Amino acid sequence: MDPNKTPQHISENNYVLTATGQTHTYDAYGKTLTGLQIGDAYYGQDGNYQAGEKMSYTDNGDGTVTDNVTGLMWAQDQSEQSKGWEESFTYTDSLTLGGYSDWRMPTIKELWSIRDQSVGWPYVNTDYFHLVSEDGKEQREQHTWSSNFYLVNTPEANTRVAFIVNDWTGHIKALDGRRYVRAVRGGVYGVNDFKDNGNQTVTDNATGLMWAKNDSGKGMNWEAALAYAENADYAGYSDWRLPNVKELQSIVEYTGAFPAIDTTVFNISKITNEAGHTDYPYFWTSTSAGSERVSGMYFADYVAFGYAVDHDGEDIHGAGAVRFDTKIKDGPAIENEERINNYVRLVRNVK
Repeated sequence: MDPNKTPQHISENNYVLTATGQTHTYDAYGKTLTGLQIGDAYYGQDGNYQAGEKMSYTDNGDGTVTDNVTGLMWAQDQSEQSKGWEESFTYTDSLTLGGYSDWRMPTIKELWSIRDQSVGWPYVNTDYFHLVSEDGKEQREQHTWSSNFYLVNTPEANTRVAFIVNDWTGHIKALDGRRYVRAVRGGVYGVNDFKDNGNQTVTDNATGLMWAKNDSGKGMNWEAALAYAENADYAGYSDWRLPNVKELQSIVEYTGAFPAIDTTVFNISKITNEAGHTDYPYFWTSTSAGSERVSGMYFADYVAFGYAVDHDGEDIHGAGAVRFDTKIKDGPAIENEERINNYVRLVRNVK
């Protein structure tokens, strides 16, 4: 199975971005904030804008779920057992469910479209999407395979890893081993249609978002990133904001490009990472992470357009990974601190 080949029966492109489901706002310590107004510290979060189409699903009563926004149909249940990545293609290709036999492996952008960041842990609406856990495995090991193989030429990629979504913690990472499978069927979802507007902005005609061609050129903590975006006056527009995690992930390239962004239309700063390698920054999103049920929302999601590194600066989870970190230096969960000063890519709506 060619991981980058689109099945012949899929021809229609659709990239309507779903909202994350996050409606609350939080400070750097996970405290819920209410009544934030423009100009207030921490204004500009995902919960302020709630950008994207509200998630909507139909349980078809036959083991399938239809996403009423994207038009994709999903298997309600994951595979009963975890499988190797190549084995997973065999599983979906041979699956008959709900009277359909044209099931396939989902792309990473399709899997990400059903992420639910409303309360966290798990990051999926379990009323519609059921999770399983094999005996002896922790809940945080609840990973679902995508069809996207990690193609960037690094030692990590040479171990033959593919991208997964962690349904429990809400991460995207490149991993090997055995994971679960959630089959999907339907037309193409998640193909960008970029236009360089010639004024230092880029419009994605597929999603209806306009992006700054250039990034912030410097790193900053999460509160400062929100303020930077809210106060930006760039290319003649003043309604910029910090993108939520689904919006920022929408412009990631999973084709083996490094950095993991289309550099024919976007400029991206270079950095030297912790290992002394030439690398590219992490970028903050406006989406808080963690769990209202368990730990508090004192993390924020970021997207790694360069390597997703360990503390030594070595690529362990792949360019294009989505992870989270504490929002401020010396904040909660200091043991998890990696990079606090991340970059910003501005976004605004054009339709």
